[in-house]
Amino acid sequence: MDAVLDTARTEAWLRALAAAVTAHEAELTALDAAIGDGDHGSNLRRGFTAVLAALDAGAAGDSPGALLATAGRTLISTVGGASGPLYGSALRAAGKSLGGTAAGPAEVAGALDAALAAVQGLGGAQPGDKTMVDAFVPAAEAFRAAAGDGLPAAAQAAAAAAEQGARSTVPLVARKGRASYLGPRSAGHLDPGAASTALLFATLAETVDPEWTPVPTGDGGARRDG
Repeated sequence: MDAVLDTARTEAWLRALAAAVTAHEAELTALDAAIGDGDHGSNLRRGFTAVLAALDAGAAGDSPGALLATAGRTLISTVGGASGPLYGSALRAAGKSLGGTAAGPAEVAGALDAALAAVQGLGGAQPGDKTMVDAFVPAAEAFRAAAGDGLPAAAQAAAAAAEQGARSTVPLVARKGRASYLGPRSAGHLDPGAASTALLFATLAETVDPEWTPVPTGDGGARRDG
């Protein structure tokens, strides 16, 4: 039987993402300190700590869609700044797009498209603006292109594309968000939202194929102030 994103895998994905956010909190915060408010890592950790609490309490639902939607609502209600609404809206939209107790690759591709649409609808960012969209767009496209090869292959393709997309933000001049206030000085830095988006897709790939080894998310030689 081909792998599907069922309730157990969805919960495992959210738990893995929470663990990854915690493990990379300092890195994400340092990246954000260079071109933003310096709170991206701490804000995401706080939000996903609340998501874990909902999972532990059994209050997150009993289907992939319900789990993702609950996680999204939780992030929106507990995380300040831009990351809460953006990630929260993405997960909530993905959850709302899924029905039933399991989702195959095509359904997951649709959920990722819905998540991306929610992010872009909220922030108005396009590829090249130096935001999480620079990682999310190629990841969603890669997932859909590889969906016919099965869920693990699609997730791995998306993770690799997200990582590459995140690294592509280093030379860009920000046109959206707090970093845009810096103008040309924003170039030379990895966008923190793109870095955390790479974590989202890496943990999905790890969840559906535990034997997959991700490429670690790093600053890719990005300059940091201080």
